[in-house]
Amino acid sequence: MRPLLASLAAMLTLAAPAAAAPPPGEVGARPETLARLPDGRALNFRCAGQGAPTVLLEGGYSADSLGWGKVKTALARTHRVCTYDRAGAGFSDPGPLPRDGAAIARDLDRGLRAARIEGPFILVGHSAGALYVRLFSNRRPGDVVGMVLVDPSVEHQDRRFAAMFGPGAADTGLIRERAAKCLAAAEARTLPSAEPPLDRCVPAARQGQPAAIAAARRAEAIRPSTWQTRMSELDTLWGATSEALDAGRQTYGDLPLIVLTADGTYAAAPEPARQPLADLWWGLHRELARRSTRGESRRVEGSSHMIMTDRPEAVVAAVSEVASQANMLKGR
Repeated sequence: MRPLLASLAAMLTLAAPAAAAPPPGEVGARPETLARLPDGRALNFRCAGQGAPTVLLEGGYSADSLGWGKVKTALARTHRVCTYDRAGAGFSDPGPLPRDGAAIARDLDRGLRAARIEGPFILVGHSAGALYVRLFSNRRPGDVVGMVLVDPSVEHQDRRFAAMFGPGAADTGLIRERAAKCLAAAEARTLPSAEPPLDRCVPAARQGQPAAIAAARRAEAIRPSTWQTRMSELDTLWGATSEALDAGRQTYGDLPLIVLTADGTYAAAPEPARQPLADLWWGLHRELARRSTRGESRRVEGSSHMIMTDRPEAVVAAVSEVASQANMLKGR
């Protein structure tokens, strides 16, 4: 059972946003705002709406700027809302390796300044993206007025899974193995491919998806730099990224903070382990919420790991509550 447990612990925690529908029309077929970093690289930002605080949405493993569809649309009615492509994803230039959390947070900080996207910010991070927004908050604590962490990964969670289920219980080796095969095929210029498992390297066009968006997705997936970036992000999660969080602040004072936990993240786990996995996941999230005196841990029923796709209204409600708390604290 342990190999199955390992794959579930890794893949469900770091799941790519395959089910997230892109926005309608041609949005996503081309870059929107290319912010030039000091080293000459560009990060692509997509912003909509008006109103403070600015909401910054950060996706999980292999995510880009298009994974927040309904959440972004709803929040843009009352806030300026921004997504972006991390280095090596979407329309952003690849960055130097390793792509650990500190490098990602540094890029985000510099990119926001270059794009003149100003705070205060409410940070929303999904899965591994929660690690990155927390590192960004350490860089700019005075500009961050709240956080919503969506079924978040936590630093060193591999140790916590291993302590309960044995060595390798949070191993990301299966995901990395697939990415390595995709990288080799991309370098050999044999993508897209109909042969398993390479047929999963390039996303298939969805019904009704504009051809230009499908072409942009394909172009991203066949670039070697895409897979180099993903592998590096994965390789550093429980090492350099977790260590960077260890070196930063361990509490958030009275920062408004809501941690959302999907009730179905481990629904596909084998029966003997399903509830222990869910209990451990909930416990890790409760610990995270307790880092702020205003922290709250909240279960989201009827959702897989992809809460922003399955239950977007839960994310919107959490952001709205955090914004209300932030405005109240500002007026004290």
